[in-house]
Amino acid sequence: MDGIISVLGFLTLVLEGISCQGVYAPPTVRIVHSGHACNVEEERYSERVYTIREGETLELTCLVTGHPRPQIRWTKTAGSVSDRFQDSSVFNETLHIAKIQRHQGGRYYCKAENGLGSPAIKSIRVDVYYLDEPVVTVHQSIGEAKEQFYYERTVFLRCVANSNPPIRYSWYRGRDVLSQGSDKGVEIYEPFFTQLQGETKILKLKNLRPKDYANYSCIASVSNVCGLADRRVVFRLTNKTAPASIKLLVEDPIVVNPGQTVSLVCITTAGEPAPSLAWTSGSGSLPEKSLMKEGVLTLPAIASEDTGVYSCIASNNVGNPAKKSTTIIVRALKKGRFWITPDPYHNDDNIQIGREVKISCQVEATPPEELQFSWLKNGRALRSSERMVITQTDPDISPGTTNLDIIDLKFTDFGTYTCVAALRGGAIPEISIDVNISSTTVPPNLTVPRGKSPMAVREGETVELECLVSGKPKPIILWSRADKEAPMPDGSMQMESYDGVLRIVNVSREMSGSYRCQTSQYNGFNVKPREAVIELIVRYPPAVEPVWQEVRQGLGRQVSMNCRVLRAHPSRVLRYEWRLGSRLLHAGTFDSRDDTDYIVRSLAREGYGEYTCDVINEVGPGRCTFLLTGETPPTLHHTNRPRVYGYKLQWTQMNPSAVDRIMAYRLGIRQTGQQRWWEQDIPVEGNIQKGELITHNLTELIRPEAYVVRLTPITRFGEGDSSTRVVTYSAPINPDLREFHCSFEEDSVCMFTQDKNDDFDWTRHSAATRDTKYTPNTGPSGDRSGSKQGFFMYIETSRPRKDGDTARLLSPTFNVAPKNPYSITSPPVYCFSFYYHMYGKHIGSLNAFVKQKGQSTSDTGPVWSLSGNQGDRWRQAKISIHPTASFQVIFEGIRGPGIEGDIAIDDVTLEEGECPDPPSNRMYRAYILIWQLADTKKKLLLIN
Repeated sequence: MDGIISVLGFLTLVLEGISCQGVYAPPTVRIVHSGHACNVEEERYSERVYTIREGETLELTCLVTGHPRPQIRWTKTAGSVSDRFQDSSVFNETLHIAKIQRHQGGRYYCKAENGLGSPAIKSIRVDVYYLDEPVVTVHQSIGEAKEQFYYERTVFLRCVANSNPPIRYSWYRGRDVLSQGSDKGVEIYEPFFTQLQGETKILKLKNLRPKDYANYSCIASVSNVCGLADRRVVFRLTNKTAPASIKLLVEDPIVVNPGQTVSLVCITTAGEPAPSLAWTSGSGSLPEKSLMKEGVLTLPAIASEDTGVYSCIASNNVGNPAKKSTTIIVRALKKGRFWITPDPYHNDDNIQIGREVKISCQVEATPPEELQFSWLKNGRALRSSERMVITQTDPDISPGTTNLDIIDLKFTDFGTYTCVAALRGGAIPEISIDVNISSTTVPPNLTVPRGKSPMAVREGETVELECLVSGKPKPIILWSRADKEAPMPDGSMQMESYDGVLRIVNVSREMSGSYRCQTSQYNGFNVKPREAVIELIVRYPPAVEPVWQEVRQGLGRQVSMNCRVLRAHPSRVLRYEWRLGSRLLHAGTFDSRDDTDYIVRSLAREGYGEYTCDVINEVGPGRCTFLLTGETPPTLHHTNRPRVYGYKLQWTQMNPSAVDRIMAYRLGIRQTGQQRWWEQDIPVEGNIQKGELITHNLTELIRPEAYVVRLTPITRFGEGDSSTRVVTYSAPINPDLREFHCSFEEDSVCMFTQDKNDDFDWTRHSAATRDTKYTPNTGPSGDRSGSKQGFFMYIETSRPRKDGDTARLLSPTFNVAPKNPYSITSPPVYCFSFYYHMYGKHIGSLNAFVKQKGQSTSDTGPVWSLSGNQGDRWRQAKISIHPTASFQVIFEGIRGPGIEGDIAIDDVTLEEGECPDPPSNRMYRAYILIWQLADTKKKLLLIN
């Protein structure tokens, strides 16, 4: 047999050499670029990133191999037909986008297929870089005068520009660079992060001075990335600078007839610099035919679709834009409908002599208050009488409706009744609706044709669901989902059909389920709805995992490969086939299992290669691919990368026994403010127990960025409900204490926690956000460094707090590493220090405790304590402590007799070693005396 195979192989080579046609081979693909790229790099998760400047030409070429020659198709998603932007011909392998725009960035896929094996797919992410012109806006402090900017007022200048990548900003006054600390009258807020602009700088001018009235320049820079030059904008601030004010010279609302020309006039009444005027529509965009000139918006030949709210907006980048609006109402009549109610008091479905019949007529009228109805019988005017009761409006039904009640129906009442709707003034054509009442008028009937339920269809095909409807008049059919509250294929909750057919194009597996068809009261009988249900079954091939996996193993060892079915319909999978290359290794059928294994007992050199497992149902195959190789994996070495952090993600599954067995979790992760997700599947072995804690370590997170994490359980029937959370970076705290410092700048407050057994909590605030409106004579005016933007912790003593209430703040627990590893005979010494601010006539007490493991707060007294008013300044406390076991430090604030008693702490420090000796009492008194003399001199200068 081996000899025969060798001969055949030789003949194959000879024939190949003679025919020069090549050997049949599945496709391979590689993406290359040509020109205009700023950068091409390999990112994490093996993704290639191609960076290009907005407005340049994108050219990506798909290099393919394979025989027959593969066909190429470029898509912007993984083969989605709806997002296909180009189908290349056989020999056109280049994707060309001239003048690429920012919205065209994203992941592009090249797919090559020739009918042999699986299609080959490669992707590349295109990142479009741009930098728009910056815009400077000017604002006053809240509550200050709005008419103009003048002395003793605070002004904020904010500079913003859209960009990719994020911007760095710089400020100039005239030709002078403005930086933090360069001018006492200027503060620069940085960084101030937003999702859209990255770092934004706000320039604050405090108590305007004559020199502050000047030209201010904001320069936006992305450091010449991708050749994007810096952008500059100039704003001139004067003592006349004022926000815009406008006035509309029109009525509100404006009611017009279609075809008229409407002019809306908007004028400015104030503003420096001179405001620019613009018009907007509530629908999002102005009509294409609209004209605008010097604040006048003209709408020629107005139509009913032009009805809406129109707003004039004036902006001069000072304060908020001024806005005034008016509503245009275009007279219209549309959507005439009718329905017949046979004898509403006897619940009959048929029209009978001697009983009552109600005919209802409804139209949509704009404006509704101008609507008028009239009735005709066989073309002649009909007036309301004892037996023919006409009701123009009915509070129990929708507006725009009129009713004709025929009481004690007689044979002579059979005929054609006409409902005529019109608007006062007569400029709009009237609507007339004919309704026939006769002995042949019959109620509707609804059935599903034989063999039309259930309907089974392959995913991606077109299906028609059909309900046969009869009756005179023939009613409208309403379609909706019968098995769940879910939208219809067009996105609405209900769809209308006039022929009883619901047509669904490109059906997907999510559309499986029950659909209800029912008769509507409109254009028919107002009787109990007739309805039927049709079952739609969407069949699709198995979804399997892993789709691709590399397996590394040495010669002579055992290898096991597992292909698992996640979901399929029909869920009964018929068979599976394992292959090495094109050679069939093993085939079989599934019983109760959802997976199949292939085991190589002792790996030989010829066993290396690509193994595939096709899992096949009636619709088609799903394929797992394993690349078995003997290459030695790279050795990983730990490197200190301070820009990277990790996070331990833990979760439990709610009621795992209430759902089908969870086979895996799909983990999605994206950086906050970004759009793209990275996804991976986390397999689950065995059954999950209720309350079982599942753990997965997230690595390669870049600090200090935050991430959105999404978890989705996967069963064989599909994906379940997702759960999301935000992962944020927290500065690490050394559990084996050597040095610790906390200034409370982060939201996590260095892992300090509130005591659950006290009366109230400590509050994290900055002077810029803390409200001292009601208690101006207490608490700090800045953090310990003097910054109004810096944070600190304080106790708020306003109501409902009362005298003696306590608030306790607990540090994280610190482990003590003894210097002598065999005993604690010489425990380490730490210097515990912090800054405190105790200003106000009602100040209570501040206590500091050191609580060791096994102790309670009541077991030990404070290591430091102070009571009463200490003046409006920060002071430092230092205490040497000698813990012999793991410990916490605790701050206890006690409320005094009144509301002017806010106590604050900042810059808490623990350092190994004794605290340095304080200055002697004599030196300390000298320091105090010098400080008092300097303070007195300062006051004298102020008085003079």
